[in-house]
Amino acid sequence: MSSNEGEWPGAEVGEEPVSPTGQYFNSSALSVCILSAFESEVPIDDSPTMDVLRSMFLPANPRFSSIMVTDKKGVKLWKRVPVNLEDHVNVPVFPPGLSVEAYHRCTQDYLTKIGMEKMRQDRPLWEIHILKYPTLTGEGTLVFKLHHALGDGFTLLGALLSLLKRADDPSLPITFPSRSKKGEEKEKGRNLWRTATHAVHVGINTAWEFGWSLLKGEDKRSPIRSGDPGVEFRPVVISSVIFPLDDLRRIKNKLGGTINDVITGIIFLGVQLYLTSGTKERVGYNSTALILINTRVVDTYQSLHEMTKPDAKSPWGNQFGFLHVSLPQHDDPESQNPLDFVSEARETIEKKRNSLAVYLNGRFLEIIRKLKGSEVAAEYVHTTLRNTSMTISNMIGPLDQIEIAGHNVRSFYFMVVGVPQSLTITMISYMGKLRVTFGTEKGFIDEQRLMLCVEKAFTRIFQKALGEQG
Repeated sequence: MSSNEGEWPGAEVGEEPVSPTGQYFNSSALSVCILSAFESEVPIDDSPTMDVLRSMFLPANPRFSSIMVTDKKGVKLWKRVPVNLEDHVNVPVFPPGLSVEAYHRCTQDYLTKIGMEKMRQDRPLWEIHILKYPTLTGEGTLVFKLHHALGDGFTLLGALLSLLKRADDPSLPITFPSRSKKGEEKEKGRNLWRTATHAVHVGINTAWEFGWSLLKGEDKRSPIRSGDPGVEFRPVVISSVIFPLDDLRRIKNKLGGTINDVITGIIFLGVQLYLTSGTKERVGYNSTALILINTRVVDTYQSLHEMTKPDAKSPWGNQFGFLHVSLPQHDDPESQNPLDFVSEARETIEKKRNSLAVYLNGRFLEIIRKLKGSEVAAEYVHTTLRNTSMTISNMIGPLDQIEIAGHNVRSFYFMVVGVPQSLTITMISYMGKLRVTFGTEKGFIDEQRLMLCVEKAFTRIFQKALGEQG
């Protein structure tokens, strides 16, 4: 499935048409939001909040000062409205005198609560939550809740970067990992595209993947998928594990591919270990993951000015697609060579990338919208998500330590909420580390056991790779 911003004719002066994807994510079928949490190294002083929002956040994009309305013809538009900042800023109060561990649990419970709440439609679709209590991972937490209709994680992080500065020297630009090698691989792919052999492979892969995505049935119930109706309205527990990027690179250098291949293999092995832990029976689960990919022409962060240009190469909005990937199955993942999971992840994802199925699925969705309307198309998106077991998305974060309004950021993460799945996994890099965050259905998935299984998968893959190197 692919989702791209579209052009809508007939907008009135001062009103911006809502893209098809924006309508899908804010419909009767779906209401999807992104939580971005920044953990501070120092206690949070919220006194500059209003000035920062007024002078930097609101000007970042007109959608932060707009609500979604429907005109007489049934077309949805972004309508500019006055913004009362006090309506969007929340500073919760927890009981005084608790331990850091207790405040950590309070913070987790609060994130669960706001993740379940639908955003009001009579004001712009964003909120800020300032948690002025220490946790195990920070002295305070600043949380942005942004509706997915505003844009995807790529553009929303780009907007948040307008609020961030380098901690060591605010006058210098924030730097990100180089993607030159990936660009060379893309150029190589363009050259291969011109060969008849590659075209045949792409055609075969496209026909297979597009047909499979259309005909694929619903994943069965499993320890990571309850399959219950309305799962998107249930509480979600957010938890994280952190891996050193240098260790992931060492695995990559041994096995080839990319860091994304390595971490995907780690997750696949970790999930298999979770599925088989606690039982002596060898139960096979045909679990499918939706892996989110960026479909932009360029994949580096652009300035807000560049993203909002009419001819922007990396435009503001939702520009992404999903790859359907079946999780590898092995009768006994405990005894299986752990490196097989990385190899299988790399081969499977590479095959799916060498097809046009993502774009054909996007066109198919657009046909549904044009023939039957955006609500029916949104139901199709909901069904696509609900029929699978999990979603995996990743983003590249800064190499430098960042600060926001004078607060150095120790770590940060994001999570997608409102999705009809029991398990969502997100990843973002920061200061030489990769943070993997799990959004798990509360009371159904044992998040602590799942994290231990993923950490065990990393250890096994790392040790096996180093052992074979030595």
